[in-house]
Amino acid sequence: MKSLNKLTNEKGIITALAIDQRGALKRMLGSSASDKSISDFKSIVSKSLTPFASSILLDPEYGLSAAQKRDRSCGLILAYEQTGYDKQEGGRLPDLVPNCSVKKLKEQGADAIKLLIYVDVDESENINTQKEVFVERVGSECVGEDIPFFLEILTYDDTIGNEKGSEFAKVKPKKVINAMKKYSESRFNVDILKVEVPVNMNYVEGYTTNESVYSQKEASSYFKEQSNATHLPFIFLSAGVAPELFQETLKFASESDSRFNGVLCGRATWGGATEGYSEENEKAEDWLKETGINNIINLNDLVNKVATSIK
Repeated sequence: MKSLNKLTNEKGIITALAIDQRGALKRMLGSSASDKSISDFKSIVSKSLTPFASSILLDPEYGLSAAQKRDRSCGLILAYEQTGYDKQEGGRLPDLVPNCSVKKLKEQGADAIKLLIYVDVDESENINTQKEVFVERVGSECVGEDIPFFLEILTYDDTIGNEKGSEFAKVKPKKVINAMKKYSESRFNVDILKVEVPVNMNYVEGYTTNESVYSQKEASSYFKEQSNATHLPFIFLSAGVAPELFQETLKFASESDSRFNGVLCGRATWGGATEGYSEENEKAEDWLKETGINNIINLNDLVNKVATSIK
């Protein structure tokens, strides 16, 4: 495996900060937000929070200035995929940032490359083969440049829709676990998997006021099965849930014997700073210095206790 030392903390755990959002961040900041506002917001987050992160995930479109503002101890992961997908075309097929390559991202200071793909293991063979070949190509690029490759997998089922609903919650464990198995194959040259937790915690007995989809015993078994599904290091994404629920989820994962190796947490850490943000005031910076730093320190304290070292 390629060196991950620049991306982990002293314990060999990944406590990374994600702010590679593009379209989603524009919506959070307001539809009138300029490109400069998006870039400046990322810079504020980077400057405020990277002293407490092992690495930061940014994008080459709006995030390069933020990369320069990160703490010198913080590694840099750069996203390679274009944001979103073409909703007019089936299959949620991926595409890369124009005028970009792994070589170019490395020259811009990347210590690792991240690619996001949407995966439904029950999609047609034609769609899934296209995605597999796509990942193979990016993996080969990363091998050629001797740089770690993070693959982020988001699961879906377009026959169900609404990935936050109870119907998708019923099939989510199978979707997440089988996608991890597939992309752990050596031909993809993935170094780290960035994945969802295998259940929707909002439908776990004792964690919901709704009708539960899983008992705690069932949910625990899915976390264990997920951990056993790959030989690769893997980290959890926060998926925009509240900080409190994300921390409860990590505790549950640990108690279920999940051997996850850290987190790459985004909106759960800095999301509140987008409220009322503008270039003319310091509300976002003030929020980050108080609540944001508190969020990331609390998360780090927990992750250092419950995650497994890569070393």
